[in-house]
Amino acid sequence: MNYPPRHHGLPPRRPNIGISPDWTGVGPENPFARYELKVTYAEAVLRAGGLPFVLPYTDDLTCVEAYLDRVSGVLITGGAFDIPPEAYGETVREGMGPLKEGRTAFETALMRAALKRNMPVLGVCGGMQLLNVVLGGTLYQDIGREVPEAREHEQKHDRTQPQHPVEVKDSTLLAEAVGKGQLMVNSTHHQAVNKLGAQVVASATSPDGVVEAIESSAHVFAVGVQWHPEYMLNNLPVHGGIYKVFIHKARDYRR
Repeated sequence: MNYPPRHHGLPPRRPNIGISPDWTGVGPENPFARYELKVTYAEAVLRAGGLPFVLPYTDDLTCVEAYLDRVSGVLITGGAFDIPPEAYGETVREGMGPLKEGRTAFETALMRAALKRNMPVLGVCGGMQLLNVVLGGTLYQDIGREVPEAREHEQKHDRTQPQHPVEVKDSTLLAEAVGKGQLMVNSTHHQAVNKLGAQVVASATSPDGVVEAIESSAHVFAVGVQWHPEYMLNNLPVHGGIYKVFIHKARDYRR
């Protein structure tokens, strides 16, 4: 018997995702400044169905807009530096870490422009903190000094392993991605969200009350997580849901 040919649908389109890299200046070990990106960010985007593109820094807003013309979502990564407190109307207090003003200026411009377009934005660790600041919120400059009842949020062990639980709130985009209730996360930060920005909700908190995830009710997808889900994709695959929902929203952005 002759069977009719089987037609399989094409795989979903991979949306372009712009990723902000870290930056290292000239020093004894590197004669030239360089951009750096942890492989895990790009792998998480690829595994979730996106196409990652690194976006070099620029202070030219026309270049920022040109970047956004070519991508469908923006991923703001973390790093070992702090956001200048002037960005949220405060002065430096004891406990502040190093700054990377050029990186923060670029990521701020990129995030503001993406949010203006209602383009999906995911902020990870420092990227979550920047999202809150851009939306009008403030930060604790050092958890240990300003939140004395807080537990340790800078784990010393393998970052692919969890440090503490968070409680994911129901009826949030985060709950859509990973489910509501308790979720084990890693923890690598010494700053945290203090005052929430305008129309920003805390979608997850740790048992000590520290805000661990936020999202904007004014945008289709503006989500920040304080932990690094991309480090935990193999040990706790549920974290991949964060990137999957992000990529899904990015795909919908340019249907």
